[in-house]
Amino acid sequence: MSYHDLPSRCIAFAGMCQAAYLVDQLSRTGSTGDQTAFEASLHSIMRTESDSPLDVFGGYSSLSVGFNSMLEQLGNKDQKRNMQITKYLIGMIMLEKKLSKNPGTLNLLSERINQVQRQLAHFEINDNNVLSNLDAIYKELISPLGPRIQVNGNPTCLQQEQTQHKIRALLLAGVRATVLWRQLGGTRTQLILSRKAMIHQVNQDLRRI
Repeated sequence: MSYHDLPSRCIAFAGMCQAAYLVDQLSRTGSTGDQTAFEASLHSIMRTESDSPLDVFGGYSSLSVGFNSMLEQLGNKDQKRNMQITKYLIGMIMLEKKLSKNPGTLNLLSERINQVQRQLAHFEINDNNVLSNLDAIYKELISPLGPRIQVNGNPTCLQQEQTQHKIRALLLAGVRATVLWRQLGGTRTQLILSRKAMIHQVNQDLRRI
């Protein structure tokens, strides 16, 4: 079955928006505010061989934060758009573009994710050991591809090591969602030309929750 369609791309883009939204929350408040969404985003990194785009994120309800953030980003009212989230999304798209052209890093990324999957036999996805590992993957493999994503927020929150680990883990999840979005035919041009269709689709998805 082919998933190169608008509904599938909207699911992947919602995954990107969810990761970006949670990064913004963490950087400003020190908390994600939604543990279910946080864990769903982290689990999506591990699901490299899922049957469908929706399975990557664990269902519609696991993406509710992403769907709502997506509506804010694509809506017509600029005053509701969080420009910090927009910057994170652009950064994810640029990093994915560099990643897709670097087969060596892609192979290393696959190996490192497999290590984390083995780690999950002993720890939960939100355990500090796992978060530290995901942080290292992003810091060592993704961020150096450049341009680096500059996270802005409350300095007190950003100085906390655990918050840093969570943010980098979420950025890794965002890049993973961007890889999926690209694989399904997603482009930056579509975000402009298909905006109304995407908003309609997301409203339908929210009704499924």
